[in-house]
Amino acid sequence: MMTIAIIGTGNVGGALATKFSEAGHTIYLGVRNISDFKGASLLQNANTTVHDIKEAVNKAQIIVLATPAFLADQVAKSLGNTNGKIIIDAMNIIMGKGPQGFTNTTDAILNNTETRDVVKCFNTTGFNNMENPVYGGHRIDNFVAGDSHKAKEVAKKLSLDIGFETCYDIGGNDKFQLMEQFAWFWINLAMFQGQGREIAFKILKR
Repeated sequence: MMTIAIIGTGNVGGALATKFSEAGHTIYLGVRNISDFKGASLLQNANTTVHDIKEAVNKAQIIVLATPAFLADQVAKSLGNTNGKIIIDAMNIIMGKGPQGFTNTTDAILNNTETRDVVKCFNTTGFNNMENPVYGGHRIDNFVAGDSHKAKEVAKKLSLDIGFETCYDIGGNDKFQLMEQFAWFWINLAMFQGQGREIAFKILKR
């Protein structure tokens, strides 16, 4: 089992914290104020405790970032020592609201942390599909990008743990922008084109 720091306890971070906990992993919620934070009900999950951000990072092997995208660089700087850690970026720049000077959140993280084991994953669909990735008996797919093979293998394992069918490797760090565009495609269909959140993607082969 893995030790995972979740930084950002909103819809996406909360869904991942719950699903990872159900899979048996140990969860450290990293927050700015441990006595008053969004998602306090997550402490009812098994194997879940709350800590300040640096302490959560220090305790964990894996760090999942799920804060608002415009805070990506600030949050990365707040993590403390990330040497030897794996970071999974679940964020997206939406409507231009991102860290200044960056076209995607993952590059902002890499620019402000020591570890090179950084990948983008759990960003291409809604939190509802992380809570329940099953449609009519079929499990939907997930996607990961980044140069770090080590981090990709962890992201793939966690994807399977929470119920995705397959986590497809779509390339290296140069595909971070593509991952965010894919997320925007889902958001456009779900929200702006009126399809609703209960839609998802699956790769079919023949």
